[in-house]
Amino acid sequence: MEFLTYLIDLFLHLDKHIAELIQQYGTLTYVILFAVVFAETGLVFTPFLPGDSLLFAAGAFAAKGSFDVHLLFILLSIAAIIGDTVNYWIGHYFGPKVFDMNIKFLKKEYLERTHQFYEKHGGKTIIIARFIPIIRTFAPFVAGVGSMSYSKFIQYNIIGGMLWCALFVYAGYFFGNLEFVKSNFSFIVIAIILISVLPGVAEFLRSRKK
Repeated sequence: MEFLTYLIDLFLHLDKHIAELIQQYGTLTYVILFAVVFAETGLVFTPFLPGDSLLFAAGAFAAKGSFDVHLLFILLSIAAIIGDTVNYWIGHYFGPKVFDMNIKFLKKEYLERTHQFYEKHGGKTIIIARFIPIIRTFAPFVAGVGSMSYSKFIQYNIIGGMLWCALFVYAGYFFGNLEFVKSNFSFIVIAIILISVLPGVAEFLRSRKK
């Protein structure tokens, strides 16, 4: 329960938490953000970490001069691409056995939901999934378990990773410093999460209906 409360606070007050990181660690905050994005995309047991909202918030701080927005985009794109690559090879070598390890936040329903999404959209899932929480974390894992070659996967991975980071980092950079956004940052984060989740929920409901 305490962990859930912490997660909710983390998502709703990302601006405050990032401000604290910048104040405490300075330029090392780049490394921390890199690690979070890598973990959210690369480790199948950390899908609960902030993704879209973190990129948007980081872009907003770049608008204030706390980060170099182009360096931020490059570093987080690399983190996202490496994360998906690691996730692919985890799926390739360990497959569904990972889900038998009784890891607290790892549920087979996530794998099944992602597999259904993958069956419908094929390789494009790697790009589309970048914009959908939970599915984003499991799509490269499913690709590794399946028959997609790494040479084909890495192309989708690079395109998806760069598009994802570009959209949210630069959106944060151009809009995050507006007075309305700053005054309602928690609501903006909730809106980003809801909009990101909607396609996955709709797909899941359609598959259940069938």
